[in-house]
Amino acid sequence: MRDSDTGLIELADIPRAIGFLTRLPLRVDGDAAVARGAGCVWAYPIAGLVVGTVVAAILWALMAVGVPAALTAGGAVAAGLFVTGALHEDGMADTVDGLWGGWTRERRLEIMKDSRIGAYGVLALVVTVGLRWQGFAAIDALWAVVAVAAASRAAMVPLMRMDNARGSGVSASVGRPSLGAVWLALSLGALPLLALGGAGIAALVAIAAAAAAMAMLARAKIGGQTGDILGATQQISEIAALVVLVALGV
Repeated sequence: MRDSDTGLIELADIPRAIGFLTRLPLRVDGDAAVARGAGCVWAYPIAGLVVGTVVAAILWALMAVGVPAALTAGGAVAAGLFVTGALHEDGMADTVDGLWGGWTRERRLEIMKDSRIGAYGVLALVVTVGLRWQGFAAIDALWAVVAVAAASRAAMVPLMRMDNARGSGVSASVGRPSLGAVWLALSLGALPLLALGGAGIAALVAIAAAAAAMAMLARAKIGGQTGDILGATQQISEIAALVVLVALGV
């Protein structure tokens, strides 16, 4: 896996990150984005802010017209899926299928690459979408939804420093981000949650624990990370933060 020569921060990294993590119609120079590699990952939490703002706006709009909380949360989940193209959900399903469906490292990677979804993947989607649905229905502070979306995408960036398990694919082609890019992503991802005070700090601890657990699991099962592992990391980090915030009455 190549190290990415990130250089200085570029403002163009923001639309590159948004264009990569969402399906929003942004004009991005594809050649420049490829050449930049992992240099733009510091902006992943900014892309998360965009996604979180869309989700929170849907929550607010539906609540404003008196839609019940359960249906409001369903609309918010659907909005997130639409904006991201279910990018992270796809990674979640492939990860669970592979890590629990294969007995060897090679077989696990083979299953993760297969576009078909198995029983483990289906169940993972049902559980994770259901938990986020319930989290959106129970949470009171709309800013928390935005903050969690940013922090959970920042959580993916440190795992990109791990060896790539496959040696090919999108994650491998992007490369390994510099430590500076990692710390900047983590800082930007943490700031919105810190605005929530002690509850935000508790949510950050939950996100760190979820990401660390995924990193250890991926290293044990397949010897490193892949794009699917990164997507699963975002999902479990978001869920962990929502659970903590709801438990603390945010």
